[in-house]
Amino acid sequence: MKHGKKYTEAAKLVDRSVAYEPAEAISVVKKTASAKFDETVEVHIRTGCDGRHADQQVRGAVVLPNGTGKTVRVLVFAKGAKLDEAQAAGADFFGGEELIPRIQNDGWFDFDVVVATPDMMGVVGRLGKVLGPKGLMPNPKAGTVTMDVTKAVNDIKAGKIEYRLDKSNIIHVPVGKASFSEEKLQENFDALMAAVVKAKPSALKGQYLRSITLATTMGPGVKVSTAKF
Repeated sequence: MKHGKKYTEAAKLVDRSVAYEPAEAISVVKKTASAKFDETVEVHIRTGCDGRHADQQVRGAVVLPNGTGKTVRVLVFAKGAKLDEAQAAGADFFGGEELIPRIQNDGWFDFDVVVATPDMMGVVGRLGKVLGPKGLMPNPKAGTVTMDVTKAVNDIKAGKIEYRLDKSNIIHVPVGKASFSEEKLQENFDALMAAVVKAKPSALKGQYLRSITLATTMGPGVKVSTAKF
């Protein structure tokens, strides 16, 4: 695969044969961000899980102490007093059944996270086919199916991220922006890793964390040592 000049220059900063300590990896990753926009710093964790088995699923959510640096738009499905609560908490969009055709037929997706009260899941379930593939389906494990709408909205706005295995049993999550200080990125990284380590499935035999890679949106991957975890 042919890479552009900026990527090639950035790649020279990374020693591919080394698995860096987290602090060092973060320092290197910040140096590789060369795009004209504020790149997102992402963590890619390859696990030894087999997500096809229900007892080897890894899924959850964690509030990053310094947020993701991204403005997150929240849609809340609720009714009655819970709609007022959603509005007061600062949800960008809120409503009930009337939103279904807008999403289903008009292809409206101007939101990043969906929260629903349990009594609305029958309605939201009808959107499974469109929300599911986009990873937008509310889920109790991620704290997005809840009666505590205020806490859910506040946590998401504060920088709550969801992590889960993809089809290749890899977890991909943002931990901030390249403009963040190394300390802030380190705090976010530590919070994420603590949550992921805690979420290790008890049914898993063998190694849990196969590899950890840090990268910016447009930059090369920087390997992180898994020894500490």
